[in-house]
Amino acid sequence: MAERGQLPPYAKRLCCRPGYGSGCRLGQQAGDTGPGSGTFCAGPSSAAAAAAAAAAATAASLVLLPLGKTQSPESLLDIAARKVAEKWPFQRVEEQFERIPEPVQRRIVYWSFPRSEREICMYSSFDTGAEGFTAPGSAAGNTASGGAVDAVADENRLPFRRGMALLDGGCVDNVLQVGFHLSGTVTEPAMQSEPETVFNVAISFDRCKITSVTCSCGNKDIFYCAHVVALSLYRIRKPDQVKLHLPISETLFQMNRDQLQKFVQYLITVHHTEVLPTAQKLADEILSQNSEISQVHGAPDPTAGASIDDENCWHLDEEQVQEQVKLFLSQGGYHGSGKQLNLLFAKVREMLKMRDSNGARMLTLITDQFMADPRLLLWRQQGTAMTDKYRQLWDELGALWMCIVLNPHCKLEQKTSWLKQLKKWNCVDVCPWEDGNHGNELPNLTNALPQGANANQELLYRGITSITNLEGWVGHPLDPIGTLFSSLMEACRVDDDNFHGFSDFMENTSQHKSLEYQHLPAHKFLEEGESYLMLAVEVALIGLGQQRIMPDGLYAQEKVCRNEEQLISKLQEIELDDTLVKIFRKQAVFLLEAGPYSGLGEVIHRESVPMHTFAKYLFTSLLPHDAELAYKITLRAMRLLVLESTAPSGDMSHPHHIASIVPNRYPRWFNLSHIESQQCELASTMLSAAKGDVQRLETVLQSIQKNIHSSSHIFKLAQDAFKIATLTDSLPDITLLKVSLELGLQVMRMTLSTLNWRRREMVRWLVTCATELGVHALDSIMQNWFTLFTPTEATSIVATTVMSNSTIVRLHLDCLQQEKLAGSARTLALQCAMKDPQNCALSALTLCEKDHIAFETAYQIVLDAATTGMSYSQLFTIARYMEHRGYPMRAYKLATLAMTHLNLSYNQDTHPAINDVLWACALSHSLGKNELAAIIPLVVKSVKCATVLSDILRRCTLTTPGMVGLQGRRNSVKLMSLDKAPLRQLLDATIGAYINTTHSRLTHISPRHYGEFIEFLSKARETFLMSHDGQIQFTQFINNLKQIYKGKKKLMMLVRERFG
Repeated sequence: MAERGQLPPYAKRLCCRPGYGSGCRLGQQAGDTGPGSGTFCAGPSSAAAAAAAAAAATAASLVLLPLGKTQSPESLLDIAARKVAEKWPFQRVEEQFERIPEPVQRRIVYWSFPRSEREICMYSSFDTGAEGFTAPGSAAGNTASGGAVDAVADENRLPFRRGMALLDGGCVDNVLQVGFHLSGTVTEPAMQSEPETVFNVAISFDRCKITSVTCSCGNKDIFYCAHVVALSLYRIRKPDQVKLHLPISETLFQMNRDQLQKFVQYLITVHHTEVLPTAQKLADEILSQNSEISQVHGAPDPTAGASIDDENCWHLDEEQVQEQVKLFLSQGGYHGSGKQLNLLFAKVREMLKMRDSNGARMLTLITDQFMADPRLLLWRQQGTAMTDKYRQLWDELGALWMCIVLNPHCKLEQKTSWLKQLKKWNCVDVCPWEDGNHGNELPNLTNALPQGANANQELLYRGITSITNLEGWVGHPLDPIGTLFSSLMEACRVDDDNFHGFSDFMENTSQHKSLEYQHLPAHKFLEEGESYLMLAVEVALIGLGQQRIMPDGLYAQEKVCRNEEQLISKLQEIELDDTLVKIFRKQAVFLLEAGPYSGLGEVIHRESVPMHTFAKYLFTSLLPHDAELAYKITLRAMRLLVLESTAPSGDMSHPHHIASIVPNRYPRWFNLSHIESQQCELASTMLSAAKGDVQRLETVLQSIQKNIHSSSHIFKLAQDAFKIATLTDSLPDITLLKVSLELGLQVMRMTLSTLNWRRREMVRWLVTCATELGVHALDSIMQNWFTLFTPTEATSIVATTVMSNSTIVRLHLDCLQQEKLAGSARTLALQCAMKDPQNCALSALTLCEKDHIAFETAYQIVLDAATTGMSYSQLFTIARYMEHRGYPMRAYKLATLAMTHLNLSYNQDTHPAINDVLWACALSHSLGKNELAAIIPLVVKSVKCATVLSDILRRCTLTTPGMVGLQGRRNSVKLMSLDKAPLRQLLDATIGAYINTTHSRLTHISPRHYGEFIEFLSKARETFLMSHDGQIQFTQFINNLKQIYKGKKKLMMLVRERFG
């Protein structure tokens, strides 16, 4: 008989066995307080009574048999015992029935151990791989899924896998079940560095759940060790090989006094070093009438099963959960801690899915540690936001709590308890806000909207609307739409493979199981013809189409886009049938006509979340079934009002203009680049679908030109249209090519006056596109070049490409067409040269080479611009071109003009223009004495660098000027004299440059430059000696240096050593 009393701290419940026979025993009657109260008698009648108590479960148990399989029917005793073992604590069994035959007790004890390997796996590894998980409304699911993949890749390290290996290797031995307690030994095979080790494992269980585990391996982890797994699987797979005994109290009851004494003494003898102190202490307390043990009727039995008051839940090491979460949080997202926390969240989600009460229990422990994170206080004090990774973890935390509190299977008292706990956490100062904005409120837009009879029309003009719900459902921190959708989808999902044993289940961890979503038969609370699948799709479409304000903050905005894409990704897994297509049509029409509640309504708020991604999904889904509706949706969704500073037809003088509605608040959309990309993808999808339909292409083109504000995205669309129109397996689509060209022209106009690093690529592509369309398109862009290109682009890229041989061959032009196209190119070149001679003159000359009049016109443009608008480098470049083309006098003319713009100071001996100066002097020298005489004064005036002047001087003295004169006569072979003009002027200028440069260098000279200075003076002496009195001048120059710079003793000593 079991009696209740004050329990010692180590006891679960107390058992007392007065003298009854071994065949049956009398239990204390607790009253008719529960179902099935009555009497179990020995023999067949007892089994019949047990069967009657569980008769209602018989049919259900038989239904569990897999289809197509047969087996011997279970006995009523086993059916009843199995159901009782699942639902009732053993204390209730004892209290409800006066006599429980030993066979019945044995079957109840037998069936009380867990029978499914799924739970064992769940409590011994982070992820079972059944379906993975995705955290609703956050990116945490993606992170955790990646962690699950990594874990599966190394799945042999999982405790469950290791436990299976130990079991398969015959490492489990000495398995014994005493009542509700299972024990055994598990041997770890010897490794390279470790010997064979035997571990003692003990497991307590109740109502098909493991309630406590102990292993001598000292495992410190959240989940069960491999040895516990091995023993558990042994009991599940080989139950008939386990020695099963009734609770130890039953065995003790059968002993007389001598046997009990012998039992105790032998027990102490075998384990005297461990239990002797405890045994003596207990003996002293039992002999004492005043001790606590003596006051309590009965004695504890750890093998006797659970009491009525015991909570029935799987064993979970709360301390380890807290310690590991605390450790992960302390690592601040490093060392994979974020991944580990996501795996813990996945475990909570897995428990909730299996209706395991430890899900809420574990989440409570996790939340306690999150609330105790010291970084929350630090961030609050500093006024900074938490990191994105940390915010994602909090989002997952909130989403899981929402799943718990909305669980329809939980009891009211549980919900009350959770609500109390949530309110307690919410009252903590450091508890973060759900939206991450620290409570910032959006402005009240409704009160600022225009009122009156003409309000609607005005709203249409200005693109403003009222939004009742500023907080959208998609992107909400708790993701209500995603959660509801997932719940409904879960109800209609069918796996192709039934679960037959967890070994098969684990074999599928590294591969995705194919899933089907079906319209399962309607339940009683669904209307006729409805299914969970239909409801799930409709919920998703309603949520995605809701008009909602873009929230503040980078993370919140990214979350809106991420949640939308995740939900659409789930929708894409569903194969649409006629029923679902009807729902799509219904919702599409509703969204177009739903007014301010719809993001696809005729009027939306300027800061409403765009519908591009959603509309693209609707478009692809509806296009095969209702093309007209599909295009209506996408064309409506193309708008992006946040980039439109004013409404196209708005009254700027109206007092309720948008600028007055949201004062000093220009929207900061951190995800604007992503949104524009989605808008571009939507437009590209429409362009591709409209190929061959002239009217639709025209409509799509107009929508793109009106709504897309990014030149790079319009350029991408132009490229996409060009690729689609020129597929290699078909003839070019001329209409689509024209659309491509129109978009390219728009890009040219948009980027003409702005800097764009892709501009050159864009211009080249536009010429290619126009070439594909033919001569007319090329001629058109050249005629209107000033609205599309800069002068440099028009001459160096457009006209040059048009006149290239490749273009002529590509278009198969005849001579007349070639000349017409060339004429347009030359006209363009001359216009560009007039507008920008500095950058276009050379290109214009090159393009006009074959037309004398045009070439002369271009040359005259260069001369006119030479005195004012052109630099010496540009003029030198054109001069070299003229000499190359056989116009030396024109080259000379341009070179002299270039010299007038040049100024080389004394220290610019590496100036890039030096080569041009030397070339100009060589050109003048080759033309004749007069030309050389004309350019030398320009050189003397422009060049102050002594080394450059001396180089020019030496070159002029080596040969006779003008070997071939202008009239073709031979010039004299007599060299020019240095004592006469024009070389005398050049010599004097060179000597003067050396003197001035010497004084300039001596002003700031340092000892490390002394050697270089002496070499410079040596070159100067060579120039001085070219004059008839040069030696005297140089000697006087050196003496002056010694006198002026006598303070630089070391330098002057070096001067004297070299020059005397």
